[in-house]
Amino acid sequence: MAEKTLHLKVVAPDRTFYEGDVPFVEFKTIEGEMGVYPMHVPTTCIIAPGVLKIHEGNEVKMAALLSGFIEILQESITILAESVEWPEEIDKNRAKEAKIRAERRLSDDTGGFDYDRAELALKRALVRLNL
Repeated sequence: MAEKTLHLKVVAPDRTFYEGDVPFVEFKTIEGEMGVYPMHVPTTCIIAPGVLKIHEGNEVKMAALLSGFIEILQESITILAESVEWPEEIDKNRAKEAKIRAERRLSDDTGGFDYDRAELALKRALVRLNL
């Protein structure tokens, strides 16, 4: 019997990042980690910085999925990503510098900056570096 799949489409502002039929997808939302199989209950989610895991048979492709929205239907998932990158596309030096900047801002007691923005920048940098 053939394995059931759902159609995954990941769209970034500059390209269609990924498109294909997959049996399972994992990602992080603002409510926590989520995995989706075919025939999932339709829903929408807001992406939190994390790793997108695309299961293709015995292989798992991973990408840094940093922000956007997800629409889940029973037979398809559409991810509208503000930022998504394959590991080989990540500039590690730039990510290290972003991590250092964000940590500096977060440890600054004088204020004068957007704490939430600095915290999100740190999360994004850590996802890139850990991938």
